Amino acid sequence: MRPIVFTLTLAALYALQISAQAPAPTKGANPGVHPTRLMDRADVRVLHVDVAPYAVRSVHTHDDVKFHLFIPVSGNLELTIGSAKPVEAPPGQAFYMEKGTPHGFRNTGATPAVVMEVFVKDSAATAQK
Repeated sequence: MRPIVFTLTLAALYALQISAQAPAPTKGANPGVHPTRLMDRADVRVLHVDVAPYAVRSVHTHDDVKFHLFIPVSGNLELTIGSAKPVEAPPGQAFYMEKGTPHGFRNTGATPAVVMEVFVKDSAATAQK
């Protein structure tokens, strides 16, 4: 009986240690959607977004940009823009969205997907003057 209790105790401690190392989800987070900033300048921001299988990026807007390009690189993605029906977003197809346009996306496949997003900031217009 003691070896079983000892083994269960070790397993529980190991599980606690692993969960303690995992980052805590932030409020409003979208599990499985991991953006990485590749560039962030006064006029442009570029993100590389990893999207886990079946992960969803909830509908949101970007109010700090003039427009942005959503460019699927790999995987099976579906994009919703405004109140339109979701559309398939195949790799290599670019989607243009004006400032403040509500949009969201999801990975409809069982494999990871990748998206590149290019944001042209409002400050780009003033930087050219």
